[in-house]
Amino acid sequence: MKFNQLFLAAFHEPKKLAAFRLLPIGRVIRYAFLFILLMTLISFTRFSLRDADLFEATPELTEYSQTIGVLIYPMAFVSQFVIATFYVFVRISIFAAIGIWIGKAMGRRVEYRFIWRTTAIAITVPLLVTIFLDFFQFHETFSILFSSLIHIGYLSIALKYYPKAVK
Repeated sequence: MKFNQLFLAAFHEPKKLAAFRLLPIGRVIRYAFLFILLMTLISFTRFSLRDADLFEATPELTEYSQTIGVLIYPMAFVSQFVIATFYVFVRISIFAAIGIWIGKAMGRRVEYRFIWRTTAIAITVPLLVTIFLDFFQFHETFSILFSSLIHIGYLSIALKYYPKAVK
C-alpha cells in the first residue's frame, strides 16, 4: 500500500485504519518518519527565519550562536529531528497503551504490537491539527489536549473493527 493511500485512509476509513494493524512494522515506521520529517522541516524553517515568538533566547545563547556561526543550522536540524522523533514515538507508544485499555473495555482482542501500528497511522490527523494550531499560537496545553482527544477518538473508532475477544 502506498503512503498516499495510507494518508487518505487515515482520515475517513476507520475499517482500513483497523486493518493497518496487519501492515509490516517497517512500513508503519517509515510512515511515522514522514511526519517526523514534516515536523522537523517546519520547525527548522521557523528557526531559520528567526521566529522570535517561537525561539526566545537568552543573551548568552545568542552570543554563543554568533560564535559558532553557520554551524548552528546543521546542529539545529539534527536536534530538531531527534526531538521530533522522540515526541512522535513516545506519543504513539502512550496512546497505544491507552488503546489497549479502550480495546479491553470494548471487548476486543487487542495486542500491543497491533494497537501500536494502528495508533501510528491514526496519528495523522492529530499531528496535522497540532501543526496547524502551532501556527496560530494557540495555548500549548489546549493544543495538546485537543489533538489527544482527536487521537483517542480515531483510535476508538478503529478499535470497533478489531475482532471480538474470545471468552
